[in-house]
Amino acid sequence: MSMFTGFRILSSGMSAQRTRLNVTSSNLANAQTTRSEEGGAYRRKDPVFAAIALEGLDSNNPANGELVSVEVTDIVSDDSPLPMVFDPGHPDADENGYVEMPNVNVIEEMVEMVTASRSFEANATAFQTLRDMMARAIDLGK
Repeated sequence: MSMFTGFRILSSGMSAQRTRLNVTSSNLANAQTTRSEEGGAYRRKDPVFAAIALEGLDSNNPANGELVSVEVTDIVSDDSPLPMVFDPGHPDADENGYVEMPNVNVIEEMVEMVTASRSFEANATAFQTLRDMMARAIDLGK
């Protein structure tokens, strides 16, 4: 594996975690949204990750086909039931006084945000380490 391949793998991980953070931020921002573009209460979203074999590798490389990057292939809505809350004064309340609320659990979203942030940091640290190793190899070659 070349160092540049390592950079590609690590940068794909950072990009995927950035998307995960953006989706989680959107979920948190809409935790009380009762009217969405799709109609009804906001439904929490989740990114779908996939391992993708790297293209353009040397065919003589014994690891060819084993090296992967990660990509967000889709962002899907969570189809779990939306909670109904009794709030007869709410403008979106039905005739019985119940409002359909988003299926966003703020605590779970905060845990998701911390996890995604730590994963991004781990990729960034590995990226920095690989960069330092490359710089050290260049210095040794002088």
